[in-house]
Amino acid sequence: MKKKIAIIGAGIGGLTLANLLQNNSDFEFIIYEKRETLSLEEGFGVQLAVNSISILNQVSFSSLSKSEIYNPTKLDFYSNEDKICDLDLTQFNTETEKYTTLKRSSLIKFLKDKLFSNSIRFNKTIENVKQDKDTVEIKFEDGTREEVDYLVVADGLFSHTKSVIEKKTFNPIYYGAVAIRTQIKAKDIPKFKTKNISLIMSAKAHLVSYPVNNNGDINLVCILRKKLNEKKSIEQLLSERFVNKNKNLLSFFKGNLKSWSIYTSSKPIKSTLKKVFYIGDAFYTFPPTLAQGASQSIESAKELYDLMIDNKQNIENIYFEKRRQKIIMINNRSKLNYFAFHFSNPVLKFFRNQFLKRLIKNNRFINTFLGKIYK
Repeated sequence: MKKKIAIIGAGIGGLTLANLLQNNSDFEFIIYEKRETLSLEEGFGVQLAVNSISILNQVSFSSLSKSEIYNPTKLDFYSNEDKICDLDLTQFNTETEKYTTLKRSSLIKFLKDKLFSNSIRFNKTIENVKQDKDTVEIKFEDGTREEVDYLVVADGLFSHTKSVIEKKTFNPIYYGAVAIRTQIKAKDIPKFKTKNISLIMSAKAHLVSYPVNNNGDINLVCILRKKLNEKKSIEQLLSERFVNKNKNLLSFFKGNLKSWSIYTSSKPIKSTLKKVFYIGDAFYTFPPTLAQGASQSIESAKELYDLMIDNKQNIENIYFEKRRQKIIMINNRSKLNYFAFHFSNPVLKFFRNQFLKRLIKNNRFINTFLGKIYK
């Protein structure tokens, strides 16, 4: 008999899991999404390392039009506007799996379009969840009910479903920073190297830019340190903490700016119910300084899928422990990056820059610090 799975949330993690399940006749699934539809207009970018591309290729990601993706070959490091060094990203690639950037909306559309048309039910919000010995019963706010073998929650950091299931409120942690994002065209910044990923480090701020396709669209995100109760506007903070120190980069911010506060999870959660699982940001949300948010959503979906296939009796503990170990590794590296990117002391900046020049040539360090995550 087929195992029935309910997936809450039609983001990257939920859609990846659905695509994997659809290719296996031992399972049937439905995605439940609280919104009325999936927004495919938002064009901001995501970075996908080889660890996630290898998973996506199992659901034919390699068939996506080459015009919709980009394969950067280098990560350029800058201290303000002065280039320090660059990291060769191709060392993590294989013949078929390459470091990839693209619009988040392109990835969502690809994953959605691969599913059967009736795979997603919209306007569905969970009201209550109960578990019998072998099944999970879900009651939705519209009065409908479902009984499934597994419930997978993939509805993000501010997961309503997690609070309902665990019967407690989960408060994410403000990370002391805001993200400011926009899109620009490569032709608008002709003096800047737009073919690579660029990381520009400044005092209490850093900026990352990269192409998201082969049409000259550049994704740009600036992370600024900001106290939670600070009253300054985003434009004022951006001017004081980044643009005034990097005036030649003023043209980067001519587009429509969007901003939001950065929050992370307090700790990973294992459900009190045996057949309920959290993936992606619902499991744990990382600081954005290692660009692993999307990749880890994809990776967590694949880890859970593999355990479901094996039909192990203790999959909730196996899954949680494997995820927890990966989170510790990524979180520690993300926090170290955040600390190092924002030096303001000239002496610390000098030594950071010198260390960077040496470290990117040290294969042992690169394989330990990035290889264990990217591959």
